[in-house]
Amino acid sequence: MDTTLLSDTTAWQGSCALGHLGVIVATGADAATFLHGQLSQDIVQLPVSQPALAAYCSPKGRMLASLWVWRADAERFWLVLDRSLLPSTLKRLTMFVLRAQCKLRDASDELSVVGAAWPDTHGGHAPEGFVPLPGQHRTATGSALGCALLPAGVAATRLATGPTLDAAQWAWLQVLTGVPHITAATADQFVPQMVNYEVLGGVNFRKGCYPGQEVVARSQYRGTLKRRLFLARGHTPMQAGQEVYSAADPGQPAGMVVNAAASPESGDGSVLALIELKLQASDAALHLGGDAGPALTLLPLPYDVTSADA
Repeated sequence: MDTTLLSDTTAWQGSCALGHLGVIVATGADAATFLHGQLSQDIVQLPVSQPALAAYCSPKGRMLASLWVWRADAERFWLVLDRSLLPSTLKRLTMFVLRAQCKLRDASDELSVVGAAWPDTHGGHAPEGFVPLPGQHRTATGSALGCALLPAGVAATRLATGPTLDAAQWAWLQVLTGVPHITAATADQFVPQMVNYEVLGGVNFRKGCYPGQEVVARSQYRGTLKRRLFLARGHTPMQAGQEVYSAADPGQPAGMVVNAAASPESGDGSVLALIELKLQASDAALHLGGDAGPALTLLPLPYDVTSADA
């Protein structure tokens, strides 16, 4: 990957409170099988203390939320997702519990989500108490990201006693990994493959049914995918949900901003974004908000997607 347009981030080491994330706790004898039937990931076989990516989809196969799923023990799971989507996700999941022995509740006030970054250029290990995030959360500039779920008091102590990152640095690193994060602005917009979710391990095609499974499977096997997630750079503020236009077809949107982060480096002025985009538009000039809007430049992602389209 050509990283000449990107600063080396390996010096950004430490932990950061991820207040934009909330936690749903699922407990009970049927918690694993219930979640297995609702999410795109194999939850029944999920190892303890090893987080996995998962999508919660509508019956039309569109992602209502992106999740980090932890198995705390045999009958307890943590679902980490954007706070803006937690109430609707919790309500929707609860509707389908029915007779299953599974209780769901918002545990965001009890558990704090703490992120960590460390250099991964020489096989570096996660800081004590953290686990690497799923979905290849590594940047081309040599940083790796991890996470811990800690009681609020413990999280505060941990953040006070170690090196810290600020929120802008974490957001920049998160976009650099190329792993999408669904928020209220982009919920119900994308089939998982449109944002590379199956490439990143967020979809298991060997498990049983879940909402939207037939649509997701058809998208995978009916032929070459027509939309993908790209890493882009611009010099104007960007936010999730903004439309992207291509000179190849300027009369209609070619894609959408999924996540964006302004450079933490003072005076740099650049903004990174993950954009969902038509493949046929990726070779033409791209603009934000309209065919005459600010220009965007595509950068290579830190992982390969070509094999998934073959």
